[in-house]
Amino acid sequence: MTTVSDPISRPFVEGLARGVLCYQRCMDCDAAQKLARYACRSCGSTRLEWQDSVGGGTVFATSVVARAPSDAYKALVPYTLVLVDLDEGARLMGHAEPGVAIGERVTAGFFEHEGRRLIRFRRA
Repeated sequence: MTTVSDPISRPFVEGLARGVLCYQRCMDCDAAQKLARYACRSCGSTRLEWQDSVGGGTVFATSVVARAPSDAYKALVPYTLVLVDLDEGARLMGHAEPGVAIGERVTAGFFEHEGRRLIRFRRA
């Protein structure tokens, strides 16, 4: 299990360990946060709560990685990374099956790599 030193990321990583995508939602204006934050990007409130996502969404952007950023990822090359707008409003980056295109519906899944649980989206 990966140790998380940044407390703002801990609920997200703990969710991954449970096989769940987690995201923050503002309790004052109901905005989903696109990144973990200490204050709402829409209204500035600090009343943010972590919630579980159903895991469905739409591909916003995609990129094929042909050169691993480190030795730990060489075994995965080539791999597809995507930004997905979750149905709940948050945006999340993860791996995806090859050939996934912008605008496609996807569902989140998980895989283990180098002792870490990572996200892999597949076509819905």
